[in-house]
Amino acid sequence: MTDHIQEWKDQRDKTNFKETVSKASKIKKKELSIIADNLHDEAFSKIDCLNCANCCKSIPPLINQEDVKRISQFLKIPVSDLYKNHVTIDEDGDMVLNTTPCIFLLPDNKCKVYEVRPHGCREYPLTEGDLFISNMDQHEINAKYCPAVFYVLKQLEDL
Repeated sequence: MTDHIQEWKDQRDKTNFKETVSKASKIKKKELSIIADNLHDEAFSKIDCLNCANCCKSIPPLINQEDVKRISQFLKIPVSDLYKNHVTIDEDGDMVLNTTPCIFLLPDNKCKVYEVRPHGCREYPLTEGDLFISNMDQHEINAKYCPAVFYVLKQLEDL
């Protein structure tokens, strides 16, 4: 059985998906959405996020006010404490958690707040159907951080 995480680690810095993403963007949206859904499901049938968690270790997730409220309630801490201690505005003007690895990442790669995790974490790695289409500009970058994105793009190369 192929170790897709190791393959990703070995190839991520040597692989350029610019042409693959460009080619995919020319596929009809409805067709691409179906292809992306299928490849997303295939990728996650082969790759277990708990064996990697690189996104949690290296990308501060986007977080919104609803996320902060939900997480604060879950952790039973004041909203103001979560903002003050763990939220910042990044160079793009986005609200994000202020540390990497993520403060909610546990030693076993599970998420302390998984049930109420930020919206950005719920959607990542943006490879599912319409999310894939609306985030075409992110896939080449995300393939450097996520073996599932790398897998999806590798499969798209062969279409």
